[in-house]
Formats: sequence, C-alpha cells, structure tokens
Amino acid sequence: MTSKLLTASLMATALAAGMAAAPAMAQPQVPYGSSAPSYPPQVVYAPAPQTPGIDRAQQAVSERIREGLQSGRITPSEARVLYRRDSEIQNREAAYKADGRVTPQERQQLRADMAQLSAEVERAIANNRTVAVAYPADRLGAIDSQEFNIRQRIDEGVRSHRLSLREAGRLQAREQEIENREAAYRSDGVVTPQERRDLRAQLGALRDEVERLINPRG
Repeated sequence: MTSKLLTASLMATALAAGMAAAPAMAQPQVPYGSSAPSYPPQVVYAPAPQTPGIDRAQQAVSERIREGLQSGRITPSEARVLYRRDSEIQNREAAYKADGRVTPQERQQLRADMAQLSAEVERAIANNRTVAVAYPADRLGAIDSQEFNIRQRIDEGVRSHRLSLREAGRLQAREQEIENREAAYRSDGVVTPQERRDLRAQLGALRDEVERLINPRG
C-alpha cells in the first residue's frame, strides 16, 4: 500500500513539472540582455533627398516661361525648346536622387544648369521676336495653349514627386505624338474643323490622364 502511494505521488510530481515546463518551451529564445522580438518587424525607409533651392528655381523658370507666352514675348517654338531643357534638368535631378543622396558636386551642376536655363529664358523674353497674344485662326492658339498647359502640368508632377520619371516620359511621348500630328495637319496650310476636333480630343484625353496620375483619388 505504501509503495502504491509513493508511486502515485512521484507520478503526480512529474506531471506537474511537465505542465509547468510546457509554456516555457513555447516561448521564443531571446538572447540575454535583449528585449523580446516585436511582430511584425518594422521597416524604416530612408527619406528621399531634398533639393528645395533647385525646386524653387525650376518653379520660377516655369512661371517665367508662362508669363512670356502670355505676353507674347516668348514664341511657341521658343517655349518648346525651353520646356524641353527644363525637363532634361528634371530628369538629371531624378537620376542624381536615385541612389538616395545628392552630392555637393551634383547640386552644383543642377544649380549651374538652372542658372543657364534662366538666362536663356530672359534672352528669349528680351529679344525682338514676339507673337500676338490673340493668335490668328491658322495658328491654333487654343490648342497650342492646351499643349503648353499639359507640358507644364507634367513638369509640376515630376517636381512634386507625384509623377515618376517613367510616367512623365510616357506622357511626354504622347504629347509629342499629338504635336507631330498637329504639324502634319498644318503641312498643307489648312487645318480642317475635323482635324481641330481630333486634336482637341487627343489633348483632352492626355490632360485627363495626367490629372488621374497626379491625383489618383481625385
């Protein structure tokens, strides 16, 4: 009888010890001196490099081109060249930022590029080439203005990082296709009402796509 009681007592003690050990075995092993791991692990992203001075210079140049167009002191052909130079500088800036930092040498290059572009804009405004603000019918003034507005909107989207370089490149390529079609329509000296409607429809669709990409929830 005493033997049975002793055996039962030993079994109960072993069972209790096993139950106490089970939760401890389920815990993850944490090295001594460190805190328990958190789930899920937090991912910290490095902030994108900022170039506020260069961005302000780009905005000032774009505004100056727009003022020149509105006053007739910058011709549409001059504005196309200037806007393309501005886009090239933006693409260079984005390439510099791609590795997560912009070196002092790269910032100096961007500042020099913007200073040169600003000087080109002022020369275009100061030269003697002017156009009437009210475009004659064969100049397609409203369509030209719409093209410039779209190009400027794309530039703003890139500067604000709401458009990627790939998106901006695709949009600029579409705008160039419309510009080439416009040139083809003008080649015979007459732009028919149907051709004008086609150009307006193409530009309207492009404008809507630009806005959709810049304001995806709009």
